[in-house]
Formats: sequence, structure tokens, C-alpha cells
Amino acid sequence: MNLIFLTLSSISDINTRGIYSDLLRKFRDEGHNIYVVSPRERRMGESTFLRVEDGVTILGVKTLNIQKTNVIEKGLGTVMIEWQFKRAIEKYLKGKSFDLILYSTPPITFPNVIKHLKRKNPKAVSYLLLKDIFPQNAVDLGMFGEKSLFYKFFRRKEKALYKLSDYIGCMSPANVDFVLKHNPDIEPQRVEVAPNSIALSPERGVDIDKDAIRKKYNLPVDKPVFVYGGNLGKPQGIDFLIKCLKAIANREDCHFVVVGSGTEYTKLESFASETKPKNINIMSALLKEEYDNFVRACDIGLIFLDHRFTIPNYPSRLLSYLEYKMPIIAATDPNTDIGKIAVDNGYGLWCESNDVSAFVACVDRMLASPIKEMGEKGYRFLESNYLVDNTYNKIVSHI
Repeated sequence: MNLIFLTLSSISDINTRGIYSDLLRKFRDEGHNIYVVSPRERRMGESTFLRVEDGVTILGVKTLNIQKTNVIEKGLGTVMIEWQFKRAIEKYLKGKSFDLILYSTPPITFPNVIKHLKRKNPKAVSYLLLKDIFPQNAVDLGMFGEKSLFYKFFRRKEKALYKLSDYIGCMSPANVDFVLKHNPDIEPQRVEVAPNSIALSPERGVDIDKDAIRKKYNLPVDKPVFVYGGNLGKPQGIDFLIKCLKAIANREDCHFVVVGSGTEYTKLESFASETKPKNINIMSALLKEEYDNFVRACDIGLIFLDHRFTIPNYPSRLLSYLEYKMPIIAATDPNTDIGKIAVDNGYGLWCESNDVSAFVACVDRMLASPIKEMGEKGYRFLESNYLVDNTYNKIVSHI
């Protein structure tokens, strides 16, 4: 089977761990031919290229900066990427036929590319991996209103993308419910749960020297360490995170560390420099392998989402926590089910991300809980639900 995958993620090495590269390796290892179309943002200084690496054909398309840039360039880049992808596919993959057209959001500005591919490959199955419900998430965060031209333009694109998709794979049951509720013209049988998933790390069974890693990063070796790792932008509700950090800044029974990057990172830096908390570390992002080992040296994972969200986000950073047998505390809006699923399956606690005292109470409850036992439950849940085999089987069942 020939598969073409369109993504906003920059994929240059298929062996790098991630929810998309792990899934693509699964397809490759099952004998399928993989073609990846991925952006090369302006800041990278690269031209469009086509190359084969480890049995996967990668078409890197030169684009504007789309992530971690100003709103104007991000908007232009998101609109233009559809035309840029289509032109690159016509030039570099001309004559190729495909059985499966796989694509993810963001962005939702792919309808014309999908329409073009389906016209060239009328028997191909189109499958959307819905990772981001836009433009509603932008409305939730106050970026623009539902009466604005921006919203109307992107909402039309979103509806067109859903209509072109033979199947829509959502991250969780709450996502399925949201899509069907707000898009009643979509047949329910076309929408299913196909969650974020990973391939287990071959290093997971190898012991690491946790004390050495903690000492390297100036973390205590004699206290439970809570870690938040990943994006630090508006969707994560960094203002609330800082309020929570202030509330636990004088505790001596645990330690907190935030590691990542994003548009709101400077707020955390300012907080740390002004208050100089003894039990909190703020660190910039680490390379993937280094980050994985760092997380393994911690005890409890943290997830934060802005309370204004009406869409049910499901952050992929959960997978790293579960893989390394760490229970979680999720401080989120009430619409996502990431906290409910964690509580129901015994691997986490949940509170709303507008209640600092509730977060502090979760910290107290976690410290009094059987942390290792909860971590084991999370790992078993990962094995049953969040491995690439599950997502792969769900997709190929439609071919």
C-alpha cells in the first residue's frame, strides 16, 4: 500500500520518537510505502527537497514560519501552506498513486490538497488525525471572535476538511462527542477514537542513575519531584501555572520543575528570577533523548490547560509520563476528559485550572497516595490503549 502523510510537524528523521514518526515507522515495518510531506520553515534556511531515509520518502517543503512566530506570519504561513504543499506534490511526486491519504490537524487549511489527491487517486481512503480543533480553540483563547472574518474563513476550511475525510480519528471520546455535536452533518460512523500513541522506547527497561540525573540538574534526591514538560504557550494557561507555583513555593516536602519552550516561557523566567523559589526549577527545552531520561528521573507528571477551552484537548505529553510509570495531576478546563480518564483508571488526579487551592489539594493527595502503584496502572493503560499498534489497526481496518 502507498501512503502519503501530510503534516505541519517538521519530520526529517523517521527514527526520532514522536506520535507521527512512531506511527509511520509502524506502517513502514508492516511493508507499506510511506511518503511524508512536511514543512521546512523559513528559519531553517532550507529549500524544498525530496529524499529517502530508512525506507521512507520525505518531501520537505519550504514554507513561512508557522510555529513559534508572530501572529501575522503564522496566519499567512497557515493559509499559504496548502498551495505550497500542492505545488510540491505535483512537482516531486508526479505520477505517484496512493491508497491512503493520511493527514493531521493543525492545520485545517488542507482541503484543496486533499481534494487534489483524491481526484488523482479516486479509490484512496482519506483519514484525518484530528489533533487540534481550530478555529474554535482560537476563539476560546480570545484571539478572534465567532463573528470575525478570520473565524468564518477558517470555519469554512474546517467543514470542508471534515467533508473530504472518509474517516476522522479523534484523541478521546470527548473529542468524538464534540465533533459530532458541532458538526451534525457528519455521519457518526465516520468518527472514531484513534488516540495519540507511541512505540515503547527500547531504553525503557534499562536502569538509569536517577540520583546522578537529578544532581546534574540541581534537583533534590530525597524528595518527590513533580515535572511539567512540553510547550509553554497560551493553551497551557501559564498564568495559572505560575499562581500554582507561588502557592507551593515554600513547601519542603516536594520539588517542582518546569522544562520546555514557547511564547510564555519568559513569564516563567521572570517569576523564577523575582521570587527565587528554593523548591522550583525553570529550565529551557531539552533534546528529546535527554528529555526522556530527565522525565524518568522524576516522580509525578503535570498537565496544564487553559480553563477557557471549550474544546477537549488531549496533550500528547501524557504519553511520556505513562511510559515511564508516572502518575499525573491534570489541571484543565472541565471539557477535556484527560483528567476523568486518569481518575477512572487510577493513574492520576484532576482539578479545574482556575482553582489554585484545588491544585494544592491534589498535590497533598498525591504525596499521600501509592505513587508507584498509580504509575504501574498508568503504564498498563498505555499498553492497552496508547500504543501505535492500536492506532495502526484502527486506520488499516478501513482500507
